[in-house]
Amino acid sequence: MILVLAMFLVVLAGCGGNSGANSNTEANKTSSNNAEASDKAVSAAATPVKITWWHSMSGAGEKAINKIATDFNASHPEIQVEAIYQGKYDESLNKLKASLGSDSGPDLMQVYEIGSKFMIDSKMITPVQKFIDEDKFDLSSLEPNITRYYTIGGQLNAMPFNTSNPILYYNKDAFKAAGLDPENPPKTFEEFEAAAKALSKNGKPGAAIAIYGWFMEQLFANQNAEYVNGGNGRDTAATESLLASDAGVKTLEWWKKLVDEKAVANLGRDTDDTDSAFAAGQVAMTLNSTAALRKMVDAVGGKFQVGTGFLPRPADAKEGGVVVGGASLYIMNNKSEEQQKAAWEFIKYVASPEVQAEWSVSTGYFPITKAAYDQQVLKDNMVKYPQFQTAVDQLHASSASNATSGAVMGVFPEARQIVEGAIEEALNGQKQPNKALQDAAAQITDKLKQYNETVK
Repeated sequence: MILVLAMFLVVLAGCGGNSGANSNTEANKTSSNNAEASDKAVSAAATPVKITWWHSMSGAGEKAINKIATDFNASHPEIQVEAIYQGKYDESLNKLKASLGSDSGPDLMQVYEIGSKFMIDSKMITPVQKFIDEDKFDLSSLEPNITRYYTIGGQLNAMPFNTSNPILYYNKDAFKAAGLDPENPPKTFEEFEAAAKALSKNGKPGAAIAIYGWFMEQLFANQNAEYVNGGNGRDTAATESLLASDAGVKTLEWWKKLVDEKAVANLGRDTDDTDSAFAAGQVAMTLNSTAALRKMVDAVGGKFQVGTGFLPRPADAKEGGVVVGGASLYIMNNKSEEQQKAAWEFIKYVASPEVQAEWSVSTGYFPITKAAYDQQVLKDNMVKYPQFQTAVDQLHASSASNATSGAVMGVFPEARQIVEGAIEEALNGQKQPNKALQDAAAQITDKLKQYNETVK
């Protein structure tokens, strides 16, 4: 508007009554100014909108992310995305918090699923629902059991990106040697216990389960049990942990019984340790993320056949399912509208079937877009790693409820650590399972109270 007004005043001055050479001089000046303004406009249009993307993917994930950004930049010269690794999820979120009040933060932020409530309460984001509505983006093209997790308060707050769920890994050769059906993995707690005991020999446990809070969350959802009150924190803000409910006590008592009877090994909190034991043939069953599948199969290297099965649940649990893990992409609202729209354009690109298929093959994460399964590269990968079909089937088989949508609370990272401490106390015999869970639930409830007071 300022440029147009300036041009108008210049033209008006040229029409003020001077004639002859003076008039021609003014006309030439006007022409020169118009040309200069036009050049500046062309230059501005040619300057790409720069987007900074903070992420937490290392290794194969970072390599895949860099390729996505590079390919997008090549095909969208008007937008240039710079992907920057900011450390693990906790580290990157702390860096985001430190950037508040300044322009040093990102335009686009990858945040792990348990950071969802904090991101919403922070008022730092523009929900992607705004751009979905404006663009009439077809949400039905995405996996509903993935978008459910990030749909809170009736809107999709972030676009799912890297998504996983937990599955059972088992050694088919060991199953056969133990007289178990290698094509029929255990589906219930009771069947898992029987198989673990059959696979145990010479005092060596047949299975191993890492002390990982995510597994407890999943085993709740698989019983269709909510983890916190308030409709799992989805109807109203959670004020109480339900960790010590029947579902929690049943799960931890089952887990401790297996460890006490030396049917399941307790190798600590690091899933890499249980993975290594499985790959080496030291245990014949374990639990881990679907994102670990390719790495697991490659680590086994043909020493035995790797089988996969659904996450087990108690025999009397008739409904339930798994909660998606991983992370999603948030658009930050302290950036210009132009930058936010550019970030949305990039998100749409990331969600496309072609990109999602390549991303899944490169990393082992689920594609969030249904049509990605029609891409030849993903079809070929499913042939190479048929075990991944279990993960897809389990995702689709999960019933839709607040329990399987996943708990929502602003203190989730701290809560997960508290839960892992409670599991350790129970498995190591320091406390009975119900006491360990009650104490942990009280700590989490107290943290919820403190958190809720800060966001009033």
